[in-house]
Amino acid sequence: MTPEQFLSQIKRHEPAPVYLFLGAEPYRRASCRRALTERVIGGEDRQQALTDCDLRERTLTEVVDDARSLSLFAPRRLIWVSSAEAALPRGKAATAPGDGEPAAGGPLALLAGYLERPSPGVVVVLDVSRYDLEGEDKAKLDRVRKFYAAIPAQVEFPRYSIQEARQLAQQLSQAAGLAMDRDAIEWMVDSLGADAMQIASEIEKLSLYAGPGGKISAQDLATLVPDSSVSTIFSLVDALGRRDRLLALDLVDTLVRQGEYMPLALNFLASLFRLALAAREKGLRSAHDIQQALSRPGRPVWRSKAEQIHQTATTFTQAQLEKGLKEIYATDWGLRDARPSDRIVMERFILSLAG
Repeated sequence: MTPEQFLSQIKRHEPAPVYLFLGAEPYRRASCRRALTERVIGGEDRQQALTDCDLRERTLTEVVDDARSLSLFAPRRLIWVSSAEAALPRGKAATAPGDGEPAAGGPLALLAGYLERPSPGVVVVLDVSRYDLEGEDKAKLDRVRKFYAAIPAQVEFPRYSIQEARQLAQQLSQAAGLAMDRDAIEWMVDSLGADAMQIASEIEKLSLYAGPGGKISAQDLATLVPDSSVSTIFSLVDALGRRDRLLALDLVDTLVRQGEYMPLALNFLASLFRLALAAREKGLRSAHDIQQALSRPGRPVWRSKAEQIHQTATTFTQAQLEKGLKEIYATDWGLRDARPSDRIVMERFILSLAG
């Protein structure tokens, strides 16, 4: 089920005795945990009623035994089990057939028996936040899902899409009494890679700075936080667009010192180059034309982004844009492979692209 379905279900019905949480997205997971904690524990003493444990330190058998143990001090309990993937067999046992099939007397058999006769008032959450639902982690998460197939109540936490992240940023800014223009929201979401948790954190900081009814524009982001990775990535895009090699190298140095995740910066550049290449191929001659032609339902191209696309499309030739995309791809592989440092890989990219 989705996080929204989970929240609706526990609001209308008693929670299931055991849940399996799957996926690496933290923002929705945190919301679901808060709601479930309030629903199960309510006004109970949190110290007695809430148990946090980790399957890297405890066994699944110990967790089931704990769930069966009734407490005199907390009639309702929530047991939150992190790193639930640690219960999966490893080594030769991991490749043996029968994953998810409870062996007699084994932990899965105990879990299956507990699901048939769960302790009243006790809710157990087996949490797997290590793996993403898509990409390279998908096969690993499928194996976890198969291992815990006996648990019918499974909640999946996918990463936010760009559009979902923009909607969330709008909702959070409105709830905080902060007026952010669409360009500011677009820049923030793009630069933070649609990371909902970081978006919520940044909006909270901006609302504290601006105060009730404060207004934030895209230009204000760079003014308010001049050394942030947000403004630095924007400046790097502009420097590459002007083919200012010295400034671009200086900005890469700033990003490295700030601890910026370089594949995220490359993803931002790749998006810009792809759209600029599309604008050139379609013969779009102005920011207005780009905004009209490249906007899609649910994925608008706002004016400021259209202007940046137009600047890039006019600065680079079609051949240079194509070369740039190949360089971005190669650099991304270099960043993820064994290498001497992010700085060296990025500097080679800048010298090749802006030389």
